Amino acid sequence: MESSPLISIGLPVSLFIIMVGIGLTLTLRDFGQVTRNPKSILVGTVAQILVMPLAAFGIAQVLGLAPALAVGLVIIAACPGGTTSNLFALLARGNIALSILLTVSASLITILTLPLFTNYALKMYFGEGADIALPAGKTIAMLVVIVLLPVAIGMFIRTRAPETARKAEGVVSIFGGVVLLLLIVAILWGARERLPTLISEAGPAAFLLNLAGLIVGLGISRLAGLSQRESLAVAIELGIKNGTIALMVTLTLLESSEMSVPAVIYSIMMYGFGAVLIGLGRKLVPAHQ
Repeated sequence: MESSPLISIGLPVSLFIIMVGIGLTLTLRDFGQVTRNPKSILVGTVAQILVMPLAAFGIAQVLGLAPALAVGLVIIAACPGGTTSNLFALLARGNIALSILLTVSASLITILTLPLFTNYALKMYFGEGADIALPAGKTIAMLVVIVLLPVAIGMFIRTRAPETARKAEGVVSIFGGVVLLLLIVAILWGARERLPTLISEAGPAAFLLNLAGLIVGLGISRLAGLSQRESLAVAIELGIKNGTIALMVTLTLLESSEMSVPAVIYSIMMYGFGAVLIGLGRKLVPAHQ
């Protein structure tokens, strides 16, 4: 599984294209919103980057997860929002501009925080002397190439050819969903002999992490005084994760299909929780807002 071309070549290339899709939705003007309304950006980003990984550590501890599954849970929790989170925000009548900016801000900060959380989890669950670690320098360099660079390329295309960017945006979003689906199927097939055990062990943890994203997103946002539309956007960003980044880290850098299981199960469940937020948003937020 770890040496498959789908993983070693297809996954980084696919993630690069997906991140170009995020860039296609942005212009430099969008970043001006950060200075006009910094509270919503700050609340959403801190919740994504700090609160969700801490929730994963807590869930792993309470459930007594096996080391590989615990590390995998922390990795998916430390990942930024996924490319489809903006679509969910639209359908839920959330603040779409905030959703896009949170996706980008978390994606950029994750370049530094994801290696830190991952290596801390590896030391915590495998011990200081374990012969396993995420190479921080290599990871940061890879994330810069497949996160920062493609977002910049997408923004450049949007600036130079806005009509082309609008047409390509939907295609790239579909592509991202198809890639994630293919990876999930491949991983489940590769782990089919141990699948029932892995699902029984990682399933409850993934469910609780999904639930934590929903509760934390709505709860912290409302406590901070954000509007309903802003709160929905934050909750969706916390719940709809970029599972492709988690799979790249676990399969390409750590070469562990078992660590990828929480990301796979989470990526399946998150659409159900996203549907709940869509229903909640369409019930609470008037259509004209």
